[in-house]
Amino acid sequence: MSEKSTNPYDMDSPCFDPDRYLQKLLKECSLKQIMDTESTIVRQTQTLHSDMQTLVYENYNKFISATDTIRKMKTDFRSMEGEMNLLMSNMAEITEFSEKITDTLQGTRNQLTRLSGKHQLLKKLQFLSSLPAKLKTLIEEGNYQQAVQEYAHAQKVLQQYGKQPSFQGIQEDCVQILEGLKKLLKEEFVKTGKTAQSLTEIGELLLQLEEKPSALAKEMLECATKRLHEQLVMLQDQTDRDMIEFIDLGIEGFLNDLTLVISSYNDMFLTKHIEQEADDFEQVARVDLNNFVNTNIDEYLALVQDRAEVEIGHGDSQIILRGLDRLHRRLTAMRSLCRALDMGKSGIDIIINAAYQLCKAHMKSLKDHFSDNLSSIRLALVSAKSDSSQTAPQTSLKELISNLYVSTMEKVKGLLQDLLIFLQPDWSFNLKADTKGAACIEGIRESLLVGFLRHICSTMNGFGNINSSSPPTLLLILSKMCLEMDKSGVHQLISLVDELYDIDSENSTTLVHETELCAEMRDSAQHLLDSYVRLQGLNLSQMLRKSVETRDWLNCLEPRSVRAVMKRVVEELATIDNVLGQLYDTNDMRTAASSDSSRKTHFSLTASKQSQYRSTWSTYTPSQMDNSFVSNIHRLFSEKIEIFSSVEFSKVSIITGIIKICLKTLLECVRLRTFSKYGLQQIQVDAHYLQMNLWRFVSDENLIHVLLDEILGSAVLRCLEPILDGAERCQR
Repeated sequence: MSEKSTNPYDMDSPCFDPDRYLQKLLKECSLKQIMDTESTIVRQTQTLHSDMQTLVYENYNKFISATDTIRKMKTDFRSMEGEMNLLMSNMAEITEFSEKITDTLQGTRNQLTRLSGKHQLLKKLQFLSSLPAKLKTLIEEGNYQQAVQEYAHAQKVLQQYGKQPSFQGIQEDCVQILEGLKKLLKEEFVKTGKTAQSLTEIGELLLQLEEKPSALAKEMLECATKRLHEQLVMLQDQTDRDMIEFIDLGIEGFLNDLTLVISSYNDMFLTKHIEQEADDFEQVARVDLNNFVNTNIDEYLALVQDRAEVEIGHGDSQIILRGLDRLHRRLTAMRSLCRALDMGKSGIDIIINAAYQLCKAHMKSLKDHFSDNLSSIRLALVSAKSDSSQTAPQTSLKELISNLYVSTMEKVKGLLQDLLIFLQPDWSFNLKADTKGAACIEGIRESLLVGFLRHICSTMNGFGNINSSSPPTLLLILSKMCLEMDKSGVHQLISLVDELYDIDSENSTTLVHETELCAEMRDSAQHLLDSYVRLQGLNLSQMLRKSVETRDWLNCLEPRSVRAVMKRVVEELATIDNVLGQLYDTNDMRTAASSDSSRKTHFSLTASKQSQYRSTWSTYTPSQMDNSFVSNIHRLFSEKIEIFSSVEFSKVSIITGIIKICLKTLLECVRLRTFSKYGLQQIQVDAHYLQMNLWRFVSDENLIHVLLDEILGSAVLRCLEPILDGAERCQR
């Protein structure tokens, strides 16, 4: 403001310098700008002149109106001055007449005062003489309060004149009547069904009739307890009402009566000093009141909690919480009335319990939903398997996994949103501000979300147990589901619950961390995948085992072709490979078949080498070197192959694990049989067929070669006449 007042270029400033302003315009502005400025100044000047003329006209009219008003006021004041003079003369005359009347009545004033006193005394005597009859009439009419008031009004007079013979009879009659009234009031006091208002009124009357306060206080609490118990019994029968109506009934009935009893008890026994009682009466009365309130509040809140537990999961959560919010508001108001009382459980405890109950209901809903989804997947797999079309199960696997994942995620997110109802700002309670409430919010995260994620893991692990009869494809789907949860699902859900409920799980030492849940999901996925490999391997191994055990290898005919079971095994592996290709990437690194991969024949040597091989096996007699010892030396220097090791999450690793189990089973079955020459040659043909067809399923075909070498070597060791066939027959 000071800067503006001293600015010489500001037209509104008293320091405005027109010459300097003009020089500045000429220096800084173009001709057009100077002309525009001139137009603006002219327009503003004209506007200012117009405004000033308007102000002059308006002020002129106001001055004319003010002149007329002043002229009128002078006329009015002249008439008022005449009226005031007349009033003064009238007042002087009234004062004179009043003095004359006072002088005239001065002699009779004392006599009138004495007569008035005697009249009042006669009225009191008349009231005392009719008091017994009036008390009886009021008691017969049930107007006990009026009777007590009438007696209290006459009690001072009776105490003053009661010893005189004329009043002694009246006093005895009144005392006898009031004793009967006191007895009647006590009978009414202990009757059941009395409302808190009636108990309070009767208690006040008994205190006015000099009943002992200590005994009356205990009787009042006992009678109020019976009445409140009747209210609770009535509330238990209100099963057809919703939560809001139920809470309203409790507030209007039970809590209103309880509040009235507390207020009346305080007024009658605690707020005023009672001289005829012991010094510790107030302390004892307060303890009795505390016990009375705590007992009844606990019973009522237990009833409300039971009702809330029944409603949770079946009724509308919004209605349930609205009812509990009304209860919490009323309990808060009662706590201000009973600041010195320990109310025991508060409304927030019931709300927290309702949150836990709703979590349990939601957990059951999640488990049922997840179980239904799994049942749907099993049904879809069974239906697809019974379908004649072989492409049906393959094309729907990704869709089944996607439906299971998306359905589970959406269900969990929806229930987490539902639980946000407990954090709405319009409630009277604030869970975040309460210590128990904060623990409840973290409990929602732990008991609902973390609990359900671990339920998924345990359910998945159950499908992968050895004793489980789950179809292999289901294990594959569930394993992929766990991988999706590990990859993104767990992070999405944990981030969502932390964001919705404002939970700092990263810095918490008590909450389950996201990485721990992801590790559990991945372990479940690995367990299911290993179970899938084991189950598929056992299914194929069963065919191989039966084909070896049911054949008479000592009386075999000369082999003409590979056995059908080997073709069946290769076909099953091709089907498994096709199914895995729908779920896992197909860009697995596999070694391309070497130029002689399809032509290589195990132990199919040239004539010279074959004779040399035969001579080698025939020259080692038991006295020289055991054949099994030679085999063990060869196995010692070869790389060890883990048959039942965990597989990786890739198509090649999975099918390689299945092939290892199959070939290991075939190896163990061959070791338990004895072969003839043609039996050995049949094993040789079968091994060659497997070698020609299995290499494309694995990343390292040397693994196939090693296991097939062991199978054929074991067959040679178990053969009575170990003569291998030529390469031509094996390739045929």
